[in-house]
Amino acid sequence: MTQKTKSYLGFARRAGKLVLGVNAVSAVRGEVFLLVADRAASPNTQKEIGSLQRRFSCPLAEVDDLESLTGRSLCKLAAVRDPNLARAILQDIKE
Repeated sequence: MTQKTKSYLGFARRAGKLVLGVNAVSAVRGEVFLLVADRAASPNTQKEIGSLQRRFSCPLAEVDDLESLTGRSLCKLAAVRDPNLARAILQDIKE
């Protein structure tokens, strides 16, 4: 995980294209281009994340410490609603 991913998530947040938290993502209507999940999520949360991934038909990226990337405590899931930022985050995570 690089500083770039943290920056991209910050850009998405400032643009209003980032939804944080499992419950908030569950309430989203419309498109989601990427789900970013914390690997430390509980088994029940992981099940819910899998369900959301199927619902939105989007990629899932797992990271080690989503809380530090988003600046929000106890955050286990983030949804990116911008296609360009989602693509950039996926590319950075793969590298």
